[in-house]
Amino acid sequence: MSDAYTNLLYHIIFSTKDRRPFITPAYQSRLYDYIGGTIRGVGGISLELKGTEEHIHLLAKLRPDTALSGVLRDLKANASGWMHDVFPALKDFSWQRGYRAFTVSQSNVEEVRRYIAQQKEHHHKMSFRDEFIHFLKANGLEYDERYL
Repeated sequence: MSDAYTNLLYHIIFSTKDRRPFITPAYQSRLYDYIGGTIRGVGGISLELKGTEEHIHLLAKLRPDTALSGVLRDLKANASGWMHDVFPALKDFSWQRGYRAFTVSQSNVEEVRRYIAQQKEHHHKMSFRDEFIHFLKANGLEYDERYL
């Protein structure tokens, strides 16, 4: 029996380049299925996945032998290629550089799941930028307004 036990949960947020509204209802469910499959492909579990037309929130459990940065690099690169192949009209689709990722304790999983599930409603009240600043502050991260 292994003596390593992990529960590595991440709330991951990433957006389309220039926050262009590419993830419309016509593409959304297939893209979400693709992203969920990609997470499964690296041995992870997609616990919740929703977003808006220009960004995605993902709650995922990842294996301890996979680097978050590598998972996101490959996920975004492969999802872009897949979008171009499956939806040729989206030849300009791409992801913005970088991502936001925050660890989640097991005791907060249901709260984060509800938050992610309500993304469309949430963004009727709060902009992506304000949400981003809220996450940075809540996680004690310094930032420069010029790069938001």
